[in-house]
Amino acid sequence: MPQIIAYYRVSASQQGKSGLGIEAQKAAIATFASGNDMQIGGEFVEIETGKGSDALDRRPELAAALAAARKAKCPVVVAKLDRLSRDVHFISGLMSHRVPFVVAELGADADPFMLHPYAALAEKERSLIASRTKAALTAAKARGVKLGNPNLGLARTKAVEATKAEADRNAENILPVVRQIQAAGAKTLREIAEALNARGVATPRGGQWYASSVKNLLARS
Repeated sequence: MPQIIAYYRVSASQQGKSGLGIEAQKAAIATFASGNDMQIGGEFVEIETGKGSDALDRRPELAAALAAARKAKCPVVVAKLDRLSRDVHFISGLMSHRVPFVVAELGADADPFMLHPYAALAEKERSLIASRTKAALTAAKARGVKLGNPNLGLARTKAVEATKAEADRNAENILPVVRQIQAAGAKTLREIAEALNARGVATPRGGQWYASSVKNLLARS
C-alpha cells in the first residue's frame, strides 16, 4: 500500500493549544488516504503563522516531514494548500526540495506543478482581502464610526451572517444545475464536479469544482 506523510498546521498558538482545526485536517487527510488506498506513514503537527517567504526557517515540523517523505520516497499530504502557505515564493522553495506535495482538497490526480499557480491565486486572494479590509476601515472611519468600539463583536456576527447568506444564495443558483447532473446519472461527488466543470459552471470564487467543494455545496441544500 502506498505511503504518505501527513502535515498539519494551525495559524496561531491558541488554536494549536485548543486543538481547533487540527482534527478537521486529520479527518480530511484520513479520508483522502482511505479513498486512494494509501497509508499514513507519519504525522507532523506545526503551530506557526506561515506568512512570509522565509517561513520554512520557522517550521521545524515541515522540515521533518520533508525529511521523512524523502526517506520513504513518498509525498507529503496537506488538507488544503494554505496549510503550506499562501506565499508563492515559499511554495516555489518547497518545490525545489523535490519532494512531491499533494493537497487532499484538490485530489490525488492534481498535477503537483499546479501548486505554484494555485499559490499565486491564494496570495492574490490574501492581498485582496487585506486591501478590502483596509478600505472598509478607512470608509468606516470617514463616516465617523469609532473603530475598536464595544460593538465589534456584534459587527463580526453580522459579517459572518452576511457571508453565510451570500453562500446560501450562491448555493441556490447552482443547486438546480447539480440536480440536473444527478438526474443525468452522476452519482459521486467527483462525477458531479467533473460535470459542473464540463458545463463551464464556476465556483462562487471563479474556480473549478472538486469533490470537496461539491460536498460543501450539497451540505447547504
